[in-house]
Amino acid sequence: MSTLLLTHSSFLAHDTGPGHPERPDRIRAIDKVLSHELFDSLVREEAPLRDDVEEQILLAHPEGHLAGMRGLAEAALKTPRHIDGDTVISAGTWEAALRSVGAGLAAVDAVMTGRMANAFCEVRPPGHHAEANRAMGFCLFSNAAIAGLYARQKHGAERIAVVDFDVHHGNGTQNIFWSERDLFYGSTHEMPLFPGTGAVRETGVGNITNAPLRAGDGGERFREAFESRILPALHNFGPDILIISAGFDAHENDPLANLRLVEADYLWATEKLADLARRHSNGRIVSMLEGGYDLTSLARSVAVHVRALMDAGT
Repeated sequence: MSTLLLTHSSFLAHDTGPGHPERPDRIRAIDKVLSHELFDSLVREEAPLRDDVEEQILLAHPEGHLAGMRGLAEAALKTPRHIDGDTVISAGTWEAALRSVGAGLAAVDAVMTGRMANAFCEVRPPGHHAEANRAMGFCLFSNAAIAGLYARQKHGAERIAVVDFDVHHGNGTQNIFWSERDLFYGSTHEMPLFPGTGAVRETGVGNITNAPLRAGDGGERFREAFESRILPALHNFGPDILIISAGFDAHENDPLANLRLVEADYLWATEKLADLARRHSNGRIVSMLEGGYDLTSLARSVAVHVRALMDAGT
């Protein structure tokens, strides 16, 4: 069994403009570190542009949202369009967004059929801030939520879990999963911080577990939150597939937040999640890139995360 890496050159064509933290260099930095011989055994495939991708987007988003994003993308062929102060659509964005979703779909197919042990989707734009009816926070479509709902619709997975360790709360995934008991969302994140959601009291129908951290918290507090809240709730839920919203902007060097994680914390979290996936879902994990904006820290953190997935799959 192997680990699948899904990415595509179109992710470099999603142009967010000068000075934007969610920039193409993020992909270049990850590509460079994953070119090391330590990662030679990765199975590398292109994130697909699937014929069914818009159909699958509708599992998480209404037709009006999809049509709205398509219209903005068409207008952006001439000049970039700003959905808000953070979220930009340029001429290359539409293909990148569809391939980001497509990567999640292909990864789900690979792990649910047993072709691969697990998968990492090196994609942009990210997805966890995209609510059912709203693009925001660099995100157009909820990549992780769509992947989870597709696992249920196509492969019969009954219990879908998303665990999110991005420094920003994944309000979009929470919004889409909010009212369904068989969809689990668990998040560690800094609070208060954009987007302002993620309080402990936000529990959906008992399927949402938030473990907010405070500015300045480091690995010790992060691991405590994981072990006291996220992992017990995930164990009790018993997922058929685990999807990771893998944001690396809680790193101590990241410019957009104030937590103090280091690479060892991401390694630890990945190993803990992989162990739980072995117990409940035959090791099935799909990890999707979210944030991480200091290029060196992003590359190093992705490296330990992917290496842990590779070790889990052997």
